Amino acid sequence: MPIMLVVNESLCLECGGCVPLCPEDALFLSFNCLECNTDLCTLCRICIQFCPVGAIEEGEYVDV
Repeated sequence: MPIMLVVNESLCLECGGCVPLCPEDALFLSFNCLECNTDLCTLCRICIQFCPVGAIEEGEYVDV
């Protein structure tokens, strides 16, 4: 299965600090929730390293 970024919404502070760090502009805040454009994300993991509460992690894509 493909790997993608997963945001744990219960941990996310919605601080937006990771958004300007993304070199591909794949992260954005939408309706007070962090989202990732998986078409743009290259899994550089900068956002994972920066997140002060560990709300961003790698996960497997699940088609529901």
